[in-house]
Amino acid sequence: MSKVTVIGAGNVGATCANVLAHKDLVKEVVLLDIMGDLARGKALDSWQQAPIDYYSTHLIGTDDYKNTEGSDIVVITAGVPRKPGMSRDDLISTNAKIVNIVTKSIMAHSDNPIIIIVSNPLDVMTYAAYKTAGLDSSRVFGMAGILDTARYRAFLAEELKVSPKDIQAVLMGGHGDTMVPLPRYTTVSGIPVTEMIDSAKLEAIVERTKMGGGELVKLMGTSAWYAPGAAAAQMVETIVRDENRIFPCCARLDGQYGIKGMFLGVPVKLGQNGIEEIIELKLNADEMKLLKDSASAVQSVMEVYDTMTL
Repeated sequence: MSKVTVIGAGNVGATCANVLAHKDLVKEVVLLDIMGDLARGKALDSWQQAPIDYYSTHLIGTDDYKNTEGSDIVVITAGVPRKPGMSRDDLISTNAKIVNIVTKSIMAHSDNPIIIIVSNPLDVMTYAAYKTAGLDSSRVFGMAGILDTARYRAFLAEELKVSPKDIQAVLMGGHGDTMVPLPRYTTVSGIPVTEMIDSAKLEAIVERTKMGGGELVKLMGTSAWYAPGAAAAQMVETIVRDENRIFPCCARLDGQYGIKGMFLGVPVKLGQNGIEEIIELKLNADEMKLLKDSASAVQSVMEVYDTMTL
């Protein structure tokens, strides 16, 4: 693989492109935005960073999809944030139009790319891109669980006063307050986290994780970008390197967990072909109920999308 395109030169997209450049994974990263000069400026700034931070990946900024030709992987961050007075349906309609246009434009210039969705509402935007792209579902999926799990692990590391490097965790379900953190699958250097923290503190951290995006919006007046951009870049890295790492991603289920035809956050094996395998955990009754509740919430949003005339 030699080429990655990032659509959207806002904070998340620009961060993703910059992190990818630092990883020196591919020859070229294209940063595309309808505001072409913004994309060109951010790409140029990152390219001028290369002699300082010692990477060779060339960054190109553009507003022309011809520059995306032959992309191996495309990360879509384009979309508008939810604004005061904007309903959920308004947000879905606006961003679905953007994601559909972007996906069609990408497919016109690349034959069989892997597409990673970051745009919100994440689950339904991944569904929209999948329907538009006409690719196998193993090649269209969303970034949410890696970010949510990173927040969960960061909060745990802070509370336990340990390195976040040593914390492993699994988180499932929709991207939002119906997400399903799984303490039973959370460990610190192999030690179950339940042996290191009391249940009340753990539950508080789980709740903080669910509201993690909202906490940052309240602090900054806008959505996060460092962690989301890095999370998308991590997905690209494991695909390019064919590492077969297991990450929670928004993937299309085809009967796993008793759910069919829906995009939902589940652990998957990521490699050079995209999703190589969906991992089906043996959830207990309580965990399965939480997952099904989350799936119902995602289903209601998907139904809103299906009834729209875009």
